[in-house]
This record gives sequence, structure tokens and C-alpha cells, in this order.
Amino acid sequence: MFGCKVWKGYCVENVGAIQKSMGMLGSPRETVLALLDVIDVKENGGRPWDVQIHQPKVYQRFISEGRLGLGEAYMDGDWDCDDLTDFFDRILSANFTDRVDWWRMVVPYLRARFLNLQSIHRSREVAERHYDLGNTLYKKMLDKRMVYSCAYWKDTDDLDTAQENKLDLVCRKLGLKAGMKVLDVGCGWGSFACFAAERYGVEVEGITISKEQLPLAEEHCAGLPVQFHLRDYRKVTGQWDRVVSIGMLEHVGRNNYDDFMTRLRDWLTPDGMALVHTIVGRYPVRRADPWMTKYIFPGGMTPTPGQLGASIEGKLVLEDLHNIGADYDKTLMAWWANFERAWPELKDSYDERFYRMWRYYHHYCAGSFRARYNHVFQMVLSKRGVRGGYEAVR
Repeated sequence: MFGCKVWKGYCVENVGAIQKSMGMLGSPRETVLALLDVIDVKENGGRPWDVQIHQPKVYQRFISEGRLGLGEAYMDGDWDCDDLTDFFDRILSANFTDRVDWWRMVVPYLRARFLNLQSIHRSREVAERHYDLGNTLYKKMLDKRMVYSCAYWKDTDDLDTAQENKLDLVCRKLGLKAGMKVLDVGCGWGSFACFAAERYGVEVEGITISKEQLPLAEEHCAGLPVQFHLRDYRKVTGQWDRVVSIGMLEHVGRNNYDDFMTRLRDWLTPDGMALVHTIVGRYPVRRADPWMTKYIFPGGMTPTPGQLGASIEGKLVLEDLHNIGADYDKTLMAWWANFERAWPELKDSYDERFYRMWRYYHHYCAGSFRARYNHVFQMVLSKRGVRGGYEAVR
């Protein structure tokens, strides 16, 4: 229907021609080892970032299936690496996977381009497959407030403190004052809503699409001026003095950024402000990562600065932009340390394959932030512009 995608004169179906054009000659093992040599990773080497190969079929899986095959082979126990974060830091710093993966992603790209993978019907999938995995798992892994987004590690090495730092930073950036009405879009387990109500005396309405998160959020905020709703953001109407979205835009999808920012504008009172906290990719996102989509975040897609800018244009005023992405590496490693300590208590509920999947997920993501391949933006947005200018808070 769309014709043959051509790259350097080759049709994408001609894998051998592509390998030849890229200098990928010889067996799958020879091809992969040549690419690994570029990033100083050795087969069965003695350094923490070297790969230990248990099944030779790993090489063919990577060549034929790309990132999905690499991740599934790890889950199957076909290869190991002591320091996965360093391994992925090296790969992503060199854009290694793009050299092999791009041609294999034509079909997912077309699906993402012409289908809305984050429709209201599809949006429930990420809640069911990720956020509804079990509150016990997340209680063990996260901080005491159960904040499932990047912490702010300024002047601390303690996860609980770093997450409170982040929540307070958001409140100060928005200039919260007692009596204000706040909408929390994608409220999780209620961490921001509880903090803002306790510390700043605001009234908060939070929305989530996770049936597991909702009752625990209500329990956490009992007695506070906070209400939660099981509702998709596209079903929300009303106006608030402030709107917060922390770690939710990654689930909106590129086809819906314009609509989301339009709704954000409409939710704000005339003098209102919003803060959007989101992972941002360094390169234009034409398709979601296949392994992450299948096993971790169905329909997840990180926006780029250009996509965000285009979606804001003509709708809102960007008052402040703060990149705290380097802090996510440390956050993910803190979560993994908590999970690993709790594994003896959790392993009766989750099998060894889940353990390897969860390890791969945390270290893969940490490597992407360490390599500065991904970032975390906090954007302060106003409806009409702050008269006299906005004073940045750090």
C-alpha cells in the first residue's frame, strides 16, 4: 500500500543488501561483535560492561529482531552483563541500535503514524499491564510517598528526601497558595496531591485510569481536601487555578499532543498556570521502542522538544523549562536497589523471568539517561503569560 521503503538505493526487504551497505559482512556473530568492538564491549570479557553469551543464537536474534530480540534473549537467560546500565550507556551514546533497528521498525512506524495507539480504548492497556501489577511491588520499590517519576537529588542522597524535593519544587514553581484549586492529571498513588494539600493548603482533584492506584491514593489522602476519579483525561471538564501532569505525557502519544495542550489551556482559569513533567527524547520519535512497548509501557512514546514546542504554539506561554534528566539515572538505580532487597519477599508472586525483565527495564532506562539519550523536562506554562515575567525556581 505504501510502496517499498528505500534506503541508500535498497528496498528494506533486502536485509543482506542493507548489511552489506553498512559493512555488516559475515555471520551474525561477526556482525554483532564488530559493532560491539566500536563501543569497547567484548564477548565473554572480564569487565563489568562486557556481555556473557550463554546461547549463540543471541546474535541472530539481534540481527533479525533488533531491540525486541535483544531484550527477550536477556529475559530468556541467553546472555548476561554485570553492569547493564554501563552497557546501555555505551550503546545509546553511539546510537548503536539505530544502525541495526531502523529498517525493522517500518511497520511499527506506519502503525504509530496512521493509527492512534493511545486512544481512550487503548489507554487502559498500560494501566492493566504496568500500573496494576500490584501495589505491594511498588510499595517495596518506591519511596515512602510512592512517587513513580524522576526524583530531584539536589543536596541529598536519600530517595525519600529527593522525591519530596521534587514535589516541593513543583509546588514552588507553580506558586501554590492556600485555597487554590489544583487538577492532578495522572495522579498515580496520590503522592503530589497529598503533599500539595498537606504543605500548601490547596484543594486537589486527581485523575487516574488505574483501578489498583485509585483506592490506595484515596487511603493515602484520607482527611485531606483531595478527591480522586477513575477517568481518562479526555473526559475531564472544568477549570482550575493550577494543573499538574507528572509522568503522564509519555502515555499521550504524538497524535494527541495538540489535543492534550488544548485541553490543558481550557482547564486553566484566565490567570492559571500548569506544570508538565515528562520524559523527552533526544531524537524525533516516529515509533515506540518495541521491547518497552511489549513488556513495560504499551503505547508509551516519549515526545521530543520539537513536538512539544509545536503542540504548545498558539495555545500556551512557555514560562520556564528545566531539564532534570540526569537525576533519573540515580532514581532508577535507587528503585532497583529497593526492588532487589525486596525480591526474597516478592518472588513468590513474580517468577524469575519477571525479575530479569524488571532488571533489564531499570538498567536500560538508566543507561538512556546516563547517555543523555533521554531527558526529563519540567515545563511551566501559563494561559496568557505572567505579567511582568515569571521568576524561575530551582
